Amino acid sequence: MSVDITYIRLRSGWMYLFAVLDWFSRFVVSWTLDLTLEIGFVLEAMRSALASATPAICNSDQGSHFTSPQYIALFQHTPVQISMDGKGRALDNIFTERLWRTVKYEEVYLKDYASPREARSGLSAYLDFYNYRRLHQALDYQTPASVYFKKGEQSTDKNVILLS
Repeated sequence: MSVDITYIRLRSGWMYLFAVLDWFSRFVVSWTLDLTLEIGFVLEAMRSALASATPAICNSDQGSHFTSPQYIALFQHTPVQISMDGKGRALDNIFTERLWRTVKYEEVYLKDYASPREARSGLSAYLDFYNYRRLHQALDYQTPASVYFKKGEQSTDKNVILLS
């Protein structure tokens, strides 16, 4: 899984979107939106993600949120290994960067959010669409949710266990 933060434009100002993405399925496991870059919203969404998923690795960039003692402490009593991109290597986290492009081109740039409430409502609806109804070519035209919730089950096509 990977995590990242991006900016969301409002008519007057910005909000910050944090997401936890399962690489195998492209499923957004958890996300949150905030008006400030204070660490609380990152910790909240990460706790939520870890309550429902235990990846082998959690990848991020080397931003201050992800190198902070509070963030690192979330993983102390879990089997999850923390992985961080090399300095200046945005492509190390390519799946999350692709998510940001998709969210912005299919939702944010098409809207003119007047308020944080409007942004939260629009992004909530879009991320629900993204997870449960948007077909992905890389997933053999399945939704992220259909692939995510099949993990660990027997695949009927290849007779193998699907893991992330």
